Order: sequence, then C-alpha cells, then structure tokens
Amino acid sequence: MIYLILALVLLALAVTIPSLIGHKRYQKRVEEGTAKPDETSPLEVTQEVPAECCGQHATCERDSLLAAVSKEIIYYADEELDQFKGRESDQYTDDEAEQFAEVFYELKEIEVAGWVRSLQLRQISLPEQLMDEVLLVVRERRFQSVSSDGIDHSNDKVKSQV
Repeated sequence: MIYLILALVLLALAVTIPSLIGHKRYQKRVEEGTAKPDETSPLEVTQEVPAECCGQHATCERDSLLAAVSKEIIYYADEELDQFKGRESDQYTDDEAEQFAEVFYELKEIEVAGWVRSLQLRQISLPEQLMDEVLLVVRERRFQSVSSDGIDHSNDKVKSQV
C-alpha cells in the first residue's frame, strides 16, 4: 500500500515539475518579449472553437436543441409549417409529415439543430414519422469525434458541399 502511495506521489512530481519549469520559461519569454503570439503556457488549458461558434456558451447554440439557448426565431423557408402550431407529434398525417420532410432534406447538416429549435420556439412539434431521422443527424453532429490534432472537423464536410 505504501508503495502505491509513493508511486502516485512520484508520478505527480514527474508531471508537475516539468510543467512548472516550462511555465517559468514561458513567463520569462513573455517578459523579454520573445514569446510567439500563438504560444501559451504549459499550465494553460486551451481548446479550439469551431469558426461558427462564438465560444462564449457552455453549449454551442448551433448544436443545441434547447429553445432556451436562443429566443430568436429563424425561418428556414418553412413559413407554411406555422399552420401546425400546437399540434402533437403523433397527430400528423403522412402528407403533413412530408411537408416537414421536404424542409428537412433541403437543410444543410449544420442547420438541423437550429431548425428544430426554431420549431420549438414557434410551438410546432416535429412529426413522429421524422423524429428519429432528425435526432440522428443532430446527435451525429454533436458527438462527432474530434480528430487527433485536437480540432473539431465536424464542419469540414459541410464546407466542402458549399
């Protein structure tokens, strides 16, 4: 048991000491004015933020389905869907669900969460016939893996389609 504790302490020291030395060197370069503009201290935690995201929210608004994130209603050439305000998800006919599907299939992948949020703000429920497919797209965008270089490349596919 004592060896385990000793090993953990040594591991902590092996990580902390080089980080502190690197931070001291970084501070010295900053004071001398020789630090590179994009250089950061080894003790600072940095995270890449996608270009469309302002980085000021815990959840990026473009990926959030929560209507509370943004109160701005944005129409996605879907004004005709306002006629369904107040209707429950299970009360749509297949023809009515097709109207939603037409709008959905015209959207870019990056716009889907915003469209669903807009529908929520307008008190329009998504038809059950389309719900699984829409949530799959949103889920894939939200949980798309970050590449090994630490940058979120989830928008690369969308940009290449434009």
